[in-house]
Amino acid sequence: MPGGRLTQQDRRDIAAGLAKGLGYAEIARRLSRPTSTVSREVSRNGGPGAYRAERAHQATERRARRRKQPPRSAPPSADTAYGRDPEELREFTERLVETLVQTGVQRMASRVLACLYTTDTGTLAAKELAQRLQVSPASISTAVAYLEEQELIRRERDPRRRRELYSVDNALWYRSFLASAQRNFSLAETARDGARVLGPTTPAGARCEFVGEFLRLTGEDILRTAERWRHLLVPQTRDNPE
Repeated sequence: MPGGRLTQQDRRDIAAGLAKGLGYAEIARRLSRPTSTVSREVSRNGGPGAYRAERAHQATERRARRRKQPPRSAPPSADTAYGRDPEELREFTERLVETLVQTGVQRMASRVLACLYTTDTGTLAAKELAQRLQVSPASISTAVAYLEEQELIRRERDPRRRRELYSVDNALWYRSFLASAQRNFSLAETARDGARVLGPTTPAGARCEFVGEFLRLTGEDILRTAERWRHLLVPQTRDNPE
């Protein structure tokens, strides 16, 4: 049927056309199909020299059966302990992800961060994150690299199993605030350089001067606020006295 899925007869006609030396466009015209449909069908089933109608049809049916299989559910999480309601936990996690996205955190990074924060240990390996979020290891790798750059997670080595673990704790928000202040200071310095280059009395130079001063002041505010409330986030230790 033109426009629908290829039938077994369509595949026989494709094989016959290839045997006659017809091009994809001509075979597609005879089948009333797009040329791309024919070329994709042939390329995924051995190419022009190895295409066999029956084998191609069987392979397509196998792929269709695999797609119909229900996706594997994520492994049960130990974080539904303490009498937590799984549905409420899921809804909260989704809300946390959306909130993080609205603050500018990348979506996959937000999902990783939310997963870690709703885990009692606060620590998971990359494989565990991929299993819980049902994404590829590559997606996890990109997300954790971003979060490390923002100083929102900590990477540590598991000496017993030779794997890397990713952790969150309260002190990370303190360190993230400090990193944010440092970025403000760097931008402020660049803006002041721009004012000098453009000329502080010109409109463009004055704009850079204003931005630089604003970023300097907000950076100082961030530092003061972080230090003021540090005792809430960073436990007192001998190395970190109040």
